[in-house]
Amino acid sequence: MATHNLLLLPGDGIGTEIMAEVKKIIGWFNARGGATFETDEGLVGGAAYDAHGKAISEEDMAKAMSADAVIFGAVGGPKWDGVAYDVRPEAGLLRLRKDLELFANLRPAICYPALAASSSLKQDVVEGLDILIVRELTGGVYFGEPKEITDLGNGQKRAVDTQVYDTFEIERIARVAFDLARTRKNKVCSMEKRNVMKSGLLWNEVVTGVHDREFKDVELSHMLADAGGMQLVRWPKQFDVIVTDNLFGDMLSDIAAMLTGSLGMLPSASLGAPDAKTGMRKAMYEPVHGSAPDIAGTGAANPIAMIASFAMALRYSFGLVAEADMVEKAISATLDKGLRTKDLMSEGMTAVGTTEMGDAILAEMEALS
Repeated sequence: MATHNLLLLPGDGIGTEIMAEVKKIIGWFNARGGATFETDEGLVGGAAYDAHGKAISEEDMAKAMSADAVIFGAVGGPKWDGVAYDVRPEAGLLRLRKDLELFANLRPAICYPALAASSSLKQDVVEGLDILIVRELTGGVYFGEPKEITDLGNGQKRAVDTQVYDTFEIERIARVAFDLARTRKNKVCSMEKRNVMKSGLLWNEVVTGVHDREFKDVELSHMLADAGGMQLVRWPKQFDVIVTDNLFGDMLSDIAAMLTGSLGMLPSASLGAPDAKTGMRKAMYEPVHGSAPDIAGTGAANPIAMIASFAMALRYSFGLVAEADMVEKAISATLDKGLRTKDLMSEGMTAVGTTEMGDAILAEMEALS
């Protein structure tokens, strides 16, 4: 089988701890002689700022551009609160997304059976939950210009962020959502704010057009993004695939994360366009949670979202579906045995740390193999 090149960017805080558990799984696959991976490692975020004075070095950016996939941990922390805006830890993540042209962010929200009682919502609301949020990642208000704070005098300032979308940006993210829906329950709900935003009007028009021209077999519905947030809490199982812009996708996916029991359970994939010659996409995989500096170094971090993100890399970048299924089944089996990190802990369960959870998942993979 082919050898796949991975760039590992652990980042800051718990990023290094949860990446260590992914390294174990990569080593397990390599030792078995099937799918094999060559890994390189770099710095990003605050760690890169400390070493290079910027959130990612040009050398590590070049590594990311040449890798088959980037596996990303987390960035940020109070240590770097005072650094300049353009070199803040998060700037490294934004540059990776922009330079790799990772326009499609996939955020699955799956409630494992063993965690149905751990959600803050009633068990019947989340039991069996399996939805996918497809978020546009390189446009919208996070990247629009002008973006500035202007001093108006007399103690007054004005802050401006610009929400901008072109037709092609909306078309390509809509196609990703419709294509994925065809592999699932064949339903897409598009969310925007067309009632108050011109960008929402265009979003609605373009998504509808792509559907009518290319995906009439897929069921399409539209919903205002604020109503969508409410419906995610009221009855999330009504959704299959949700497609939305950068800002609303950021917020809605965090809501969806909590439906699963913990932010520590949610992986993500960020994909670019297929290469014209090879069909391969630039890709980065990362847990949705942050660097959690309050628990960094304590061994309490939940590595499941990080491990599940690697499973998404197996599935979406390398077509290793059986291997991805194995990792996900191992996570489910570990949870079924009552093992819980601090964020998931409940009465009657067995408390474990980051390393123990990773070892338990690896043991289940060995049993499944």
